[in-house]
Amino acid sequence: MSNKITAWLVAMSFFWLTACHKQRASKNIDIKSSADSVLVDSSPAASDSSITKEAETVAPIKIQEIAFDYLVAKSKFSFQSKTQDFDNTNVNIRMKKDSLIWISVTGIGFEVARGLITKDSIVFLDKFHKEYFAFDYEQLSKKYNFDLNFALLQSIIIGNLPFPQEPDAEFTKEENFYVLRQAPERLTVDNYIAGDNLKLTRLKATEVPTENTFTLDYEDFKNVKDVLFPFTSLIRLSIKSAKDQQVSQTTMRIKHSKVDLVDQNPGFPFNVPSSYTRKR
Repeated sequence: MSNKITAWLVAMSFFWLTACHKQRASKNIDIKSSADSVLVDSSPAASDSSITKEAETVAPIKIQEIAFDYLVAKSKFSFQSKTQDFDNTNVNIRMKKDSLIWISVTGIGFEVARGLITKDSIVFLDKFHKEYFAFDYEQLSKKYNFDLNFALLQSIIIGNLPFPQEPDAEFTKEENFYVLRQAPERLTVDNYIAGDNLKLTRLKATEVPTENTFTLDYEDFKNVKDVLFPFTSLIRLSIKSAKDQQVSQTTMRIKHSKVDLVDQNPGFPFNVPSSYTRKR
């Protein structure tokens, strides 16, 4: 139980857990549930998301993004790495756009963990062991060789671009997708926009010069308040060890069962009791 909760507390930041494990080389990872089996590479341009010289340049498009004040969701989270593997853990998510992500992890009838992600920090409470974990993005990015930020975490849940589209952004056309390439600091990001609904369908971020990659695929779009919302997000993080150059892969899935976009603050109750011990 201790290992599973610890994995949850770290994994729900969605990134840094892989660096805590021994490295390995891997091709594909399946995340399975009792109802289905999802293969991470079943996505547009899975073999190569880079834009080639032969890609056709097209006029800019208006990407359909989700406008909201607050979000409330009931979800299940699955996680797989070399040393951790668990399916369909129950999670309640609340979000204030561009500001806060609140997470509650429930076990059999009770809450086992709670987290608060802000634009500056990530804090998780292990309520089972009365411990807490606290990080900031600079620490995590430096330690684990990948640029992390709040916008990327928010994008995982809602499917909006993690980096704003510039007015002079250039698009190319690859099969049934429009591709927007961006180059924020230390990253090259390819955003795949579906031609039929103009929604972000796949994102691949590659860090320069490490070539560590983060791939995010959106599936199961449903109508929520007259906008298309991705009810499944598949995440794969590939990190190369600076020590031995071995590649470690971690796969995660967030599957929402219910999503609501609301105008009123749903509340974000969070405090660290003085009796809790800090572990990180």
